[in-house]
Amino acid sequence: MGRGRPIKRWPPAFPLAASLKGAVLAAPLFFSGAAFAMQQDPHLPDTLEQTAFADLKGWAEDDHAAALAGFLRFCRNPASDKGGMSADDFRHLCQLAEDSAGGSSTDARRFFETRFTPFKFAGNGFVTGYFEPEVAASRQRTGTYRVPLLKKPEGLEPAAATNRPANWPADLSHGRRIGGTLKEMPDRGAIMDGALDGEGLELAYLADPVDAFFIHVQGSARLRLSDGSVMRVGYAGKTGHPYTGIGRLLVERGEGSPEDFTMAGLRKWLKDHPDRRDALLRQNRSFIFFREVTETAPDEGPVGAAGLPLVAGRSLAVDADHIPYGAMVFVSAGFSDWQNGNKTFARLMVADDTGSAIKGPARGDIFAGSGEKAGAIAGEIRHSAEFTVLVPNVAVGNPAVPTD
Repeated sequence: MGRGRPIKRWPPAFPLAASLKGAVLAAPLFFSGAAFAMQQDPHLPDTLEQTAFADLKGWAEDDHAAALAGFLRFCRNPASDKGGMSADDFRHLCQLAEDSAGGSSTDARRFFETRFTPFKFAGNGFVTGYFEPEVAASRQRTGTYRVPLLKKPEGLEPAAATNRPANWPADLSHGRRIGGTLKEMPDRGAIMDGALDGEGLELAYLADPVDAFFIHVQGSARLRLSDGSVMRVGYAGKTGHPYTGIGRLLVERGEGSPEDFTMAGLRKWLKDHPDRRDALLRQNRSFIFFREVTETAPDEGPVGAAGLPLVAGRSLAVDADHIPYGAMVFVSAGFSDWQNGNKTFARLMVADDTGSAIKGPARGDIFAGSGEKAGAIAGEIRHSAEFTVLVPNVAVGNPAVPTD
């Protein structure tokens, strides 16, 4: 392990005066962010220590060209978050990335190894998986399709220090502006009871309330409409109430173990207990609103919180308070990599999404793709993991590694 070095400019939130005397870098880190996990995760570490690429198990075997392509999406989008770097530093790094693109995986690996410094989170982190569901739906309510996905209500906005009234609940992230005042939105239970009926918010209708709930959990979906067309929907907003993992509630109530309530296990429980289903769903007060997504090609992934199409196996949803969009994160976890011959998962990913249930610095949600197969893969990912963040050398001030 190398000695810790001060991080400059990236991110601006990190104290620039911090001169690290040892190998450990204290959180809140240098980062600043829809994916939603099934359950809340265990306590996670909040320290980093500088490490070496040679010490990252599985690093040499990864497809670095694929990881570089994920990073270049940010470079090629003028509106992209710059990860806390100055515009000039970001532009320079992107030019170096472009120079390495189109070559071999070895060229891409050299780009990362010479332009970034790896910092590993102390202890184990935690990863889950998410995906884009594909379900049958209708634009009109019918006898079969009766469960609506709702559009964002007029006046819905994030609650910030500049707009929230006095005594606003600390855990309420959004509200609705009515008559010039921000008001609390109805929660999931109230909306299930019809609190927003009559406002014309219905975007599409599904046949199964469980499908609708899991689309809320995942944050996006492909809808196979009754007229033969396909409609993609994505996250547009939320009521702002805290997310509660209903799988965790079932574990706490003695209904089973965490291993019993993977996505498939939770679906089975909801199907087997229709008389208890709605009461359980109400316990997750958070409610999601959707929009029709038209800006992506059919073969692209859904749009993540960073405004870019997600890439299966390379997109990582992270905690917005700790890791910025565009950050490269090497994740190593004890499950089979479905895209790499079922070798143990160890790959460089890009932070380009976030979620209400993704909390903590070493916490991630891996995008597995779209459709039923991807759902089966995502539903089984619930593992301890090692997280290593690649910090641009311009932010680390490492003279031993070239920055030009």
